[in-house]
Amino acid sequence: MTPFWGEVIGTMILIVLGLGISAGSLLKRTYAYNAGWITTAIAWGLAVTMGVLAVGNISEAHLNPALTIAFAINGTFPWSDVPIYLAGQMLGAFLGAILVFLHYLPHWKETEDPITKLAVFSTIPAIRHTFSNLLNEILATFMFVLGLFIIGSQGVDPIREGLLVIVIVISLGGTTGALNPARDLGPRIAHFLLPIPGKGDSDWGYAWIPIIGPLLGGALGSVIYKGVFLGHISSWFWIVLGANIFVLLLAYVIGKKSSRDIDLRKGDIEPSKSAS
Repeated sequence: MTPFWGEVIGTMILIVLGLGISAGSLLKRTYAYNAGWITTAIAWGLAVTMGVLAVGNISEAHLNPALTIAFAINGTFPWSDVPIYLAGQMLGAFLGAILVFLHYLPHWKETEDPITKLAVFSTIPAIRHTFSNLLNEILATFMFVLGLFIIGSQGVDPIREGLLVIVIVISLGGTTGALNPARDLGPRIAHFLLPIPGKGDSDWGYAWIPIIGPLLGGALGSVIYKGVFLGHISSWFWIVLGANIFVLLLAYVIGKKSSRDIDLRKGDIEPSKSAS
């Protein structure tokens, strides 16, 4: 099996098991309905563990564009292989979302709220605030990638990576909770294309945040690890640091001018709907 198909299969496993708990917890008339935030966090951590176990010896099981780019910036992964890995991750996430849709097929009609249906597939911020949402994604992914480099797993230790995901989701995932651009974008595309009964908008206006935020945060984790822990500050350090500052400032300006910095509906969104 090639690394491309390893990333496809590993990411598909991750999404099937991760979105599976989101669907079970959110869709009506499932036995897992309202399973809760801790259950969701543990399930996502175990989903990562299973994905890494499945293909770790084939593709090193990145399963996440933010990790692939972080490893490339760090110098431990060739830039020439980045497009192949990103394509595999996106395809795997898309296919995984389709399988979850089919698995819970009768339950879509039983669930009236279109936002709940979108939340099965993609992340929804607990409070819509452009600057804060982007900062949340950057910080959470920064901690995730920095943690991976510190523990030395490099994305191939399934137990440690799964535990790290659990603690990140519990501690920092209650605001936005993506950590993985493929995890959000692939299923969001599936939501847009699938014939889901009563579905609403796919919220493309928000979709850039769980893409750009994890990429910036992952890159920042990579250069901080290399600069602070290894004492090697390259040009990448300043490029990534500057990109993070620039995009955060831009998000602040956009947020100040945007009427979309409000919740999708009045009242709080249930915490499980922002699940990682």
